[in-house]
Amino acid sequence: MPPKKPAGSAGWTDPDDAPEPTAAMLAQAEVFEGNAFVRRGRGRPKAGVTKEQISVRLDPDVLAALRAAGPGWQSQINVLLRQALRIKTPTTKRVA
Repeated sequence: MPPKKPAGSAGWTDPDDAPEPTAAMLAQAEVFEGNAFVRRGRGRPKAGVTKEQISVRLDPDVLAALRAAGPGWQSQINVLLRQALRIKTPTTKRVA
């Protein structure tokens, strides 16, 4: 029967002996503000005109018809309301 391997690393590494961070290391690092992770890098650009999240109650048959339209049915509600209220579609400008 082979001998058991010891748990953990064989040697202790002093945290003061850690290498100096390089630009490449910092580019790969996860950034936190307090306990909150801060996303970095590329992502979806911020829209100039944002939408407001609300809660609305719909009749079951209306909801079933909207869902039957398939993916994107929630965004389609905004389009349908604009058409019903005769509101022009705004031009969206992206903010850098």
